[in-house]
Amino acid sequence: MSSTKDRFGFDWSGVQGTRFWRGPHLGRRVFFRHMASAVGGYFLLPGGALEKVAAAAPATRATADFCIFVMMDGGPSHIDTFDLKVGAWTPAAFNATTYNGVAWPQGLMPKLAGQMDDIALLRSVKPWATAHGLAQSWLQIARNPISGQNRVAPHIGSITSLELGVRTANRTLPGFLALNTGLTQGQGYLAPEHAPFYVSPNGAALRNTTHFDSQAIFDRRYGMLADLDKELHETAELGSAGLEIAKWNEGARKLMYNADVTRIFTFDQAERVRYGNSGFGSACITARNLIRANMGTRFIQINVGGWDMHTNIYTGGLNAANVNSLGRVFDAGLGTLIADLKAEGLLDRTLIVAMGEFGRTLDAVNAGNGRDHHQQQAALVAGAGIRGGRALGSTDGRGARTDSPGWARERDIRAEDIGATIYSALGIDWTTVRRDDPSGRGFEYIPSAKDDLYGPIEELWS
Repeated sequence: MSSTKDRFGFDWSGVQGTRFWRGPHLGRRVFFRHMASAVGGYFLLPGGALEKVAAAAPATRATADFCIFVMMDGGPSHIDTFDLKVGAWTPAAFNATTYNGVAWPQGLMPKLAGQMDDIALLRSVKPWATAHGLAQSWLQIARNPISGQNRVAPHIGSITSLELGVRTANRTLPGFLALNTGLTQGQGYLAPEHAPFYVSPNGAALRNTTHFDSQAIFDRRYGMLADLDKELHETAELGSAGLEIAKWNEGARKLMYNADVTRIFTFDQAERVRYGNSGFGSACITARNLIRANMGTRFIQINVGGWDMHTNIYTGGLNAANVNSLGRVFDAGLGTLIADLKAEGLLDRTLIVAMGEFGRTLDAVNAGNGRDHHQQQAALVAGAGIRGGRALGSTDGRGARTDSPGWARERDIRAEDIGATIYSALGIDWTTVRRDDPSGRGFEYIPSAKDDLYGPIEELWS
């Protein structure tokens, strides 16, 4: 019987078939999403000074002020998108084209084709598992989510908020915004101010930022609340809890009747159409506006689901002839976002990563004309000064496995390496070990990175 242990000694028996249990995390996410819908000033709650392990910090790239992480929920078919393999199954409408030696489905993703000079494709990415929830969580926290203290591990965006929030002069908005999702990983054991702020933008401003009885009445009532809080603080009846509540209210107040905030979340139908006239397009517009405004948000996650294409892959989600198919909607939103950021001089300050949790099966489609789960994938990276117009790494002719890793570590790229790359681009030391975790054993931003087991994909910049 073959061993179920990998080369690092981890026993994977039973893992890939495991359905990730969201129990306590889901409750926490629902709570904060509910609070966010009421404006959610929780992001200003004090986190406190946190100790780090003293060590020689590695040199970070520090080329980005912002990160946009596009989570392609369901697992896109790598051989039809970022690692195109042309065969008898490939629709003619894909118009497979080569750019600088990189194969690309121009008919399915024409706007991204126009931005290829600024895009790098990672074709040697391999997930640890092919169960949706498990692999999605692994990617977002850059570690095994069902292993020990990792169950309270923060999202990469929450750590970004923690590290970079204090560096933002105009900190009106939360450090971490999650667009079009309610189930992203949360802030883990970190303070609530670093939790994702959930928004599903539609161009009609940010919800719940005005009072139904008028601004004058709201201001009067808010003033009364402030006076009451001040009196309670002076009598020490609420103590530190009272101060936290006051900061909570103050954070929410900054979002209300704020013309600058309103502009970020307001856009017209013409702009929606330019971005593909979809929910994903609206999220991309909002991401662009957030970066333009620079009002505190450093990490933006956009979720776009529907990539779990077990059936009718070429007549459904990857129908190049249908502008409303998922592949075309994705292209319109992300391709226009990259173009706009570049035109405004913001792309070099923004790291964009787009990927799903795993890839899909190879060669001819299955009996349902779709593709099933496969443990090989690819990712798209743009911005932050990376060198585009190329692919790093390559797979065999079928897309089944990595032939050439394409980077110095000479192995598959893992979720931990993606996380380390994001941190490095943002100027965050990915080898950091914190000493404020609940277990007291130390929390590593990237597990085993201090021992150089994982690290950034430096070749993106070389």
